[in-house]
Amino acid sequence: MIIQRVVLNSRPGKNGVPVAENFQIEAVPLPDKITDGQVRARTLYLSVDPYMRCRMNEDTGSDYLLPWQLSEVADGGGIGVVEESKHANFAKGDIVTSFNWPWQTKIILDGRLLQKLEPQLVDGHLSYFLGAAGITGLTSFLGIKEKGHVTVGDNQTMVVSGAAGACGSLAGQIGRLEGCSRVVGICGTDEKCSILVSEMGFDAAINYKKGNVAEQLHELCPAGVDVYFDNVGGDISDAVINQMNQNSHIVLCGQISQYNKDVPYPPPLPPAVEEIQKARNITRERFLVLNYMDKQEASILQLCQWIKEGKLKVKETVVKGLENIGGAFQSMMTGGNIGKQIVLISE
Repeated sequence: MIIQRVVLNSRPGKNGVPVAENFQIEAVPLPDKITDGQVRARTLYLSVDPYMRCRMNEDTGSDYLLPWQLSEVADGGGIGVVEESKHANFAKGDIVTSFNWPWQTKIILDGRLLQKLEPQLVDGHLSYFLGAAGITGLTSFLGIKEKGHVTVGDNQTMVVSGAAGACGSLAGQIGRLEGCSRVVGICGTDEKCSILVSEMGFDAAINYKKGNVAEQLHELCPAGVDVYFDNVGGDISDAVINQMNQNSHIVLCGQISQYNKDVPYPPPLPPAVEEIQKARNITRERFLVLNYMDKQEASILQLCQWIKEGKLKVKETVVKGLENIGGAFQSMMTGGNIGKQIVLISE
C-alpha cells in the first residue's frame, strides 16, 4: 500500500521564519498487515499549531517537546477513522485521535497512543476535537480557570493578544462566560477585529498594525486590565502590562512573536516592564495544559456544552490536502488565519 506523508525537509534556524519549503511530501509504502495491539486508520484531519515552530529546531527549548528529525515524518494532533484493528479498545469505523498523529494519509499506530472520540459531543463537527473541544479549548479554558483568577461580580477586564487565533478567539469568549465584564482583543487586521466584536462577543478589538496600542488600551480599558491572556509576547505584551492593575494576572499561553528568536521561554521582560510587574504584584507564571490532564474530561464536556448551546463560537481556517500543510503552517505563523488552523486530509 502506497501512502503520502510529509517530512521535515529543512530547518529554518532558530531565528528564521518557517516557509512551506521546510516541508516535503513523499510517497512511501505502508505495511499491509498490522500486529497485535496496533490500529490502522485513515487520516481525516490534522492540526497545525504555533508550538510546532519549536519542534523545527534541533533543540526545542522544552523538556516535553521532541524535535522533528530531518527527512522524518512530522506529527501532531490528528483525527482519523479506524480501518482495521487488533486492539481490544477499537473497532473498524471508530473515530480516534492522537496528539502524535503522523502527517500522512494513512497510519499504523500502537492503540495505546489513540483515544476514541464521541462525534455526538460536537454534533459531528469532528475537527472541533482538534480545536475548541480539544487541546486548544483546554488550553484556553484551563488557562483562565487556573491562572486567570476570574471572579463573577468583580467587574474584571480581560485583554487577549493574538485574539483571532485558535486559543485567543476562544479565550475571550471563555473569559466572558467565566465572569469578566469587559473583554478586549488585539489582532492584526480590521477584518479580524470586526469578527471578534460582531461574532465572538468581544467588547472591542485593536488592530495593532494601526495606531498606538498603548493609547487605544488606555481608552478601551478605563478601569485598567485585570486579566491578560498572552499569546504573543513582545512589544504588545509590554503595552498591556503597563495598563495592568495591582494584583492582576497574566495567563502565559504563548509567545508567538518570539518563536523565531533564540531566546528562552518564557522570554524575559524588559527591565522597566519587569519592574512594573513586580511592583504591582502581577502574576506571570508559565502555563502548561499537560499539567492539568486530571481535569480534561470535565473540561471537554463543559466546552462541548457551550458549543452546542451556541455560547462558544468556533472559527476554523481549513486547508484541503496533505500537500498544502506546509503552506498552512507558514500562513499560521505569519498571522494569516482566523481561528484554528486545520488541514482536511480526507472525508
